[in-house]
Amino acid sequence: MTSWPDPDAVRLDDGWEAAATPPDGCTDPAGLDGLDWRPAHVPGTAAGVLAAAGRWRAGAAYDFDAEDWWFRTSFEASPAAGEEEVLLRLGGIATVAEVYLNGELVLESDSMFISHAVEVGGRLRGDNTLAIRCRALKPLLAVRRRPRARWRTRLVADSNLRFFRTMLLGRAPGFAPGPAAVGPWRPVILERRPGVAIDELSLRPQVQGDDGVLAVCVGLRVLGDEPAPSAIQIELERGGTTWREELGVETTDGGLIATGELRVPDVSRWWPHTHGEAALYEARLCVAERGFDLGRVGFRSLSAGAQPGHDVERDGLDLHVNGTAIFARGAVWTPIDAVGLAPTVAELRAALEQVRDAGMNLLRLPGTSVYEDRTFFDLCDELGLLVWQDFMFANLDYPIADDDFRVAVEREAREQLGVIAGRPSLAVLCGNSEIEQQVAMLGLPDGLGRGELFGELLPGLARAAAVDAPYVPSAPCGGDLAFRVNRGVANYYGVGGYRRPLDDVRRSAVRFASECLAFANVPDEAAVEELLPDSATPIPVHHPRWKAGVPRDVGPGWDFDDVRDHYLQLLFGVDPGELRRYDQERYLELSRAVTGETMAEVFGEWRRPESPCGGGIVLWLRDLMPGAGWGVVDHRGRPKVAYHHLRRALAPVAVWTTDEGLNGVLAHVANDGPSPLRARLRVALYRDFEQPVDEAQETIELPAHGSWQRGVEELLGHFVDIGWTFRFGPPAQNLIVVSLRDERDESLLAQSVRFPLGRPATAEPIERLGLGATAHRASGADVRLVIESRRLAYGVRIHAPGFEPADNAFSVAPGGQQAVLLRALQDDASLTGAALTALNARGRLRLEDPR
Repeated sequence: MTSWPDPDAVRLDDGWEAAATPPDGCTDPAGLDGLDWRPAHVPGTAAGVLAAAGRWRAGAAYDFDAEDWWFRTSFEASPAAGEEEVLLRLGGIATVAEVYLNGELVLESDSMFISHAVEVGGRLRGDNTLAIRCRALKPLLAVRRRPRARWRTRLVADSNLRFFRTMLLGRAPGFAPGPAAVGPWRPVILERRPGVAIDELSLRPQVQGDDGVLAVCVGLRVLGDEPAPSAIQIELERGGTTWREELGVETTDGGLIATGELRVPDVSRWWPHTHGEAALYEARLCVAERGFDLGRVGFRSLSAGAQPGHDVERDGLDLHVNGTAIFARGAVWTPIDAVGLAPTVAELRAALEQVRDAGMNLLRLPGTSVYEDRTFFDLCDELGLLVWQDFMFANLDYPIADDDFRVAVEREAREQLGVIAGRPSLAVLCGNSEIEQQVAMLGLPDGLGRGELFGELLPGLARAAAVDAPYVPSAPCGGDLAFRVNRGVANYYGVGGYRRPLDDVRRSAVRFASECLAFANVPDEAAVEELLPDSATPIPVHHPRWKAGVPRDVGPGWDFDDVRDHYLQLLFGVDPGELRRYDQERYLELSRAVTGETMAEVFGEWRRPESPCGGGIVLWLRDLMPGAGWGVVDHRGRPKVAYHHLRRALAPVAVWTTDEGLNGVLAHVANDGPSPLRARLRVALYRDFEQPVDEAQETIELPAHGSWQRGVEELLGHFVDIGWTFRFGPPAQNLIVVSLRDERDESLLAQSVRFPLGRPATAEPIERLGLGATAHRASGADVRLVIESRRLAYGVRIHAPGFEPADNAFSVAPGGQQAVLLRALQDDASLTGAALTALNARGRLRLEDPR
């Protein structure tokens, strides 16, 4: 259960300012006037203050933990009147903080992950001053503490961070060196509660047969001399139909407890967006004549596998929603307020819609980061996105034997479970990130990385909160060693950091990848230019500003640029070092493509019906700073080339091929959606990327949530040595195109290309390719672009400032065409200066504005 805030409460967002002082340089809120104050955003952090003042930029070195930071604002509010209470709600303060109202200390906090509600009705005086002091963490980390750590990690520079409940992102030198979160990073709210206050709320939906049953438990207090309510009812509404049930009420020393169940016959079930509708019901509590909006609930069944005896640590995750297997795919979520400015609801919605549009249906909130708030989960519920929720623990030996630490962890866990338990989007609850792997790789005894905290306390609290989602003690875990990939859940970096060949994906038999496919994904040209905005020449990839955005593990002599270069040589057959020296632009173009193509190949292997893999989570969604980070979306929120390759590989309706060696090439089709699919599949073979060699077409029918696969030579009806495996003679083809079209209107649903002899190695003049494009006006300022090519146009990119292409970095089959919607980012968007490029084209094709 968790306290339920009034949605009409007043947010104290405006008029804030902030100042930094040396540690303990100013401890009295009465002596703040002489400080160097700057405008501040709340919710926000110290990094946002300096960024807004032009004193700091993402990726720059600055030790935010070395100073005290003060935040203050003034606001008008009268004392509590009559039968009401007034709460000052602080959603979260990073990290060790003191809060003063009108000079009086009203709160001390030592956790970033805990919210606070302070009764201040008697302390308000009309014109009020609120001040927050965030103490410098650096001197606090220098204090020796017990119990001593049983192991150390290179993830963070100071292992004493294990004693402080704060975010590790911003304090991890290898991949997130800054900014450290310091300040009131969650909203500050003043809430007046007249008459009746909801102190606790639990809504737990479940499916029983064809019905939905909502179990309700509400803790209320009647304020002042208000009479106790005569009736308390719970309501659900969907599509104009309302279901209502009266709750039983029990009087306690603290107020009232109302409990009961509401049954919805023939309930509409909630699905991940890839598999159906994310059906939700509006919930409302009626207390006498007053109504409380409780948000929305969804009904779905969820299991870790198909059978009741499924063991996650042995069998991995094979998520089943409403009895249907879900191939779970997505990315590790990264906060989108990396420079200390909290996102608006619109910005958060846009980021999550971008996830949905990529065909992803699962986000992981990692233990190195922060818990997200109700708004985040409301949006995931609405958009049909599943969530893997880590508790905020990673790699360190946390001091659970310390009584104060244990109390803080219990409060933190209960609060977060109160936010997420009962959510249809909650799919997995995980104890921590990489602690069991850390212990195993150090050669320490089995079980040391789990212990009481992750083996007893957290799963026990999850059970008490009636969480309807599997609990995973650590990611990774399972097998004889926690980092084995063919048991339990794995962090799979065989393809990636360990530079294994692509066939390692099948050999490794991954059951579920809780992290995978970390590459230094190169952003588009505008983001690269941002690294050196005053330079007339492109930034060299060995420049310190470039390297600041490239992740690396602390210790090894390689970084993730080196990992990408390995696959650049493997897939394209070029020497990355030589290419960088004589043609950096070509090097960057191929580098943009190679990571996305590699990711698509891996997910094609995992998505096969015969694969033991239940899903994978890419590390990670969005970059924290400019440069070639792990994100498939850059720090501005713009998709990289890798995003578009993933979007096609993960789409609910997708087509792809796999090379089966002597068994030929298989064509695969997936139909994850809730309706049957009837479509026309065409396979075509070409020589010299243009000349037709052979083709076959077949109408296929797939059931809802169904899949299909067939050998390409079986479709053709004869042997053609499709992958040039037997090599009895010269190859007959060097291009395989598999396309899927809607049988009703011939629209292209999905397309895949495969190169039996390797990818096109040379760039040809655009005229030789026969590449052309015509722009047509769509709705508003949007443009529909029709691209055609006589020869294969490989890796076509649309460069159109002011527009967001719905698809990009795709291939146009010989003699084919592809239509792409360009969504205008502003009303006056124009194609002036826009162009097309392709990996096998020399030069740029200029685009003309539609008439």
